[in-house]
Amino acid sequence: MQTAHPVIQPFLDYLKFEKRYSRHTVLSYQTDLVAFFDFLETQYGGLSLPELTHTYVRTWLASLKEEDLKARSINRKISTLKSFFKYCLKTGAVTQSPMGRIVSPKNEKRLPVFVAEADIDTLFAHVDFGEGWTGRTDRVLLLLFYQTGMRLSEVIGLKDSQVNFANHSLKVLGKGNKERIVPMNPALAADLKAYQHERLQQWPAGELLLCDDKGRPLAPRRVYASVKKYLSLITTVEKRSPHVLRHSFATHLMNNGADLNAVKELLGHSSLAATQVYTHNTIEKLKSVHRKAHPKA
Repeated sequence: MQTAHPVIQPFLDYLKFEKRYSRHTVLSYQTDLVAFFDFLETQYGGLSLPELTHTYVRTWLASLKEEDLKARSINRKISTLKSFFKYCLKTGAVTQSPMGRIVSPKNEKRLPVFVAEADIDTLFAHVDFGEGWTGRTDRVLLLLFYQTGMRLSEVIGLKDSQVNFANHSLKVLGKGNKERIVPMNPALAADLKAYQHERLQQWPAGELLLCDDKGRPLAPRRVYASVKKYLSLITTVEKRSPHVLRHSFATHLMNNGADLNAVKELLGHSSLAATQVYTHNTIEKLKSVHRKAHPKA
């Protein structure tokens, strides 16, 4: 994962080897930083780290806004630069961060998209996944996403050793290598056990719980395609991704009275603020019930 800008490389190595971030996360940091330093190279012929001030950062951010980049994307790039210059301060590469005077634009408030409970019931009760290995894998995939709220990387990286059939739980390795325990109901445990048994008969050497029809680890693109295919059969929501099933997991828990802190732990959020967005869906549901049921609504 080498870059054309040498000043970036020590930071990327730090994220990879010390922070132990996933390849996907490190690549996101690299993409943002390369874009920033490419801009500096093009506009100013390149500058040393100590020469960089908030003015250069603001000029880059302004150029991104002119390209109609959304506030959410710009904020991600600001976050990347803050982390980078914090590292530079720590290592002595700079004596002052240029990010102190940078103000993040306000994100548009968007409620998480989720699939209705009735549609989820239809998916697992009436949709035919097929009898082949691909169909069985797809069904287990969707069950895991919806019943555990796991992220894509967590599901495809799930190992046999992380599944505890005795107490019906999964040890999930989340962002930043943080572990959490997620319960699973007896029906899901039985499905996973049957799937694992058949997989070990065909490909005994593998340690990942899920694999494709050749015994290989599941590719993210293949998982996205499968989830989109099956969600398209039962829902009209625009987004049909693994993360929508994670949103559905959290929203349905909240709608059925789950404690916010418990949902936070199940999702593996580091901050309660990230989980609170799901309370808005709950409030909207209550408003809808009120409008339909109250004679004066």
